[in-house]
Amino acid sequence: MKQKLIFEEKIYTYQIDFVGHVNNIIYIQWLENGRVRLLEAIGLPAFDLAVSDGIVPVLTETSIKYKKPLFLNNTVTVEIWISKLNNASAIMNFRFLNEKTEVCAVAQQKGLFINRKTMRPARLTEEYRRAFEKFMILE
Repeated sequence: MKQKLIFEEKIYTYQIDFVGHVNNIIYIQWLENGRVRLLEAIGLPAFDLAVSDGIVPVLTETSIKYKKPLFLNNTVTVEIWISKLNNASAIMNFRFLNEKTEVCAVAQQKGLFINRKTMRPARLTEEYRRAFEKFMILE
C-alpha cells in the first residue's frame, strides 16, 4: 500500500523569529528530520547505507512555498512522500499542516545517491527501489 510518512514536530521558543512566527530555517531542519525518518522507515538508515554500501544521499535542490505562518502554540504535522524515483535520485514532497489541518507550507527536495569513493552518482539497486515504493505517490 502506498502511503505518506506522517509525524509531528514541536515548536520551541528559540524557533520563533522577531516577527513572532516560526523562522524559515526551521523548515529546513524539519525537512532534514523528514528525510532521516523516511530512510529509517524504509529500512535504509543513511549511516547504514554509507557504511555497508558506500552510498550517501545528498541534496541537489530544495524549494519551499510558505502559505500560512506557524506560531509557538501550533502543532505541526509533517507529511513526506516520494513523487519520483530515478536511477540514482529521488524527488521528495513535504506538507506542513497546523492543528486545524491547514497547509502552512509545501516543499520539494531532490536527492542524489552518491558513491562515497568515486563521488559519482550511484544507481539504486532493485531492492532499494522496492523499499522506496512504499512511500511513492505519483502526482
